[in-house]
Amino acid sequence: MTNPPDPREIERMVREALAETEREIPARGRVAIGADHGGLELKTHLAGFLVEELRYAVKDVGTHSKDAVDYPDIAAAVARAVQSGECFRGIVIDAAGIGSAIACNKFKGVRAANCHDVDSVRNSREHNDANVLSLGARFVNPGHARRLVRIWLATDFAGGRHAKRVQKISALEESEKSRAPERESR
Repeated sequence: MTNPPDPREIERMVREALAETEREIPARGRVAIGADHGGLELKTHLAGFLVEELRYAVKDVGTHSKDAVDYPDIAAAVARAVQSGECFRGIVIDAAGIGSAIACNKFKGVRAANCHDVDSVRNSREHNDANVLSLGARFVNPGHARRLVRIWLATDFAGGRHAKRVQKISALEESEKSRAPERESR
């Protein structure tokens, strides 16, 4: 009986393969992906799926070990890659997917949606033009996650009446930022 491959070695090989593809594909084909320790295994699985099956370049922002990390740091790295245009979409994974979506949505121009089924994935793209997909590793198994990612990346923004609503969301980013009241420490 052979020993299973070392997860660190698999992660290293995936990072090397991803680095190679990043040089060849423009930003339109690059997806940022990141996860905290609770989403590491799903992130590694999806990064390989994105490269090998869907032929996207991947910017893997971490984490690369099971050591505890704070999901807002990973979410911020994914959001910045999308916000800057370095990547056209992003995927964040934590245990539930909620906190990472909240953190990503603090970045101007980033619209993160925490999705768990086909309908929410399609709606996030068609109606909300979501550019970051947030997944909860405790709620989405690898096979279902692959299906959701494939559909999310293939679904176009419907525009039309939805474009006006997305513009209103963008306007809120501007108006509320300038009106944010000073809060007292408690």
